[in-house]
Amino acid sequence: MDVTSATPPTLAAGAGAGAGPNASRRPAPPAARATPAREHLIEGFLFLCGALSILTTLGILIVLGYETAGFFSEVSFGQFFGDTEWTPLFADKHFGIWALVSGTVLTSAIAITVALPFGLLSAIYLSELAPRQTRRVLKPLMELLAGVPTIVYGFFALSVVTPALQTVIPELAGFNALGAGIVMGVMIIPMISSLSEDALHAVPQSLREAAWGLGGSRLAGIFQVVLPAARSGVAAAITLALSRAIGETMIVAIAAGQQPRFTFDPRVPVETMTAYIVQISMGDVPAGTLEFRTVFAVGAALFLMTFAMNLFAQRLAKKYRRLG
Repeated sequence: MDVTSATPPTLAAGAGAGAGPNASRRPAPPAARATPAREHLIEGFLFLCGALSILTTLGILIVLGYETAGFFSEVSFGQFFGDTEWTPLFADKHFGIWALVSGTVLTSAIAITVALPFGLLSAIYLSELAPRQTRRVLKPLMELLAGVPTIVYGFFALSVVTPALQTVIPELAGFNALGAGIVMGVMIIPMISSLSEDALHAVPQSLREAAWGLGGSRLAGIFQVVLPAARSGVAAAITLALSRAIGETMIVAIAAGQQPRFTFDPRVPVETMTAYIVQISMGDVPAGTLEFRTVFAVGAALFLMTFAMNLFAQRLAKKYRRLG
């Protein structure tokens, strides 16, 4: 008797095709493949897209470094870092950067003081306490605050928030750091809330169940288990929000005033580093002059501040991940 004739036709066909029990689960091969030349073209285009951001950053750093070097060829480091007056446009010129740094730090500190509790608590509510339908409605509504133009925030701070504060603080000036900082805090609440909510939502459910199994209440599990587990993401959210506040321009330019002074009194007008850049960039100062180069010196100082902050945030996140 012929053995091959006893083999069922379907098994013979499957064996000939190299199929096994899971043959039907294997994906079919692609109908057509791109030509090698086309693949190289796509790879080159993707590489250029990725390199564009790096080249743009390098270009900014080169221009910033060149103009800043030109500034420091005429102004010493002692004048720049050892003085507290900033009057480069006056006859009696002073180049003390601390007058602008203090205004930037003051408004940013007020903003993060307002935004941190509201943003973090709203993130905890949306992630841990709110029903699913409520979360679907409230989170997009809160994120709408991030879409409001900053110039609208600035006029709101000047025309609504400052007059309301003057009823409580009569000595508050018309342009002040307090109103601008409060509105900046409102502006960055969605950033802290959204990013922190994502970090809390990513915590495994098993950690919550373990806390409940040990007899902990829901609030105890949130503040002693879930929040510490998400501290890396929360720290990143706070750092990004603070960087956003430091780089804010229109709110402080409109509502904080443009009077550079070394002070930490939120009731008086101040000028931030970004507001000064806007002032010089209006076109009233001739290009190539020492007064014009102060823009690049201030921009370099602002870049170093934000770079140091981002570096600190990365080290903090690595530390938390290592501890976790």
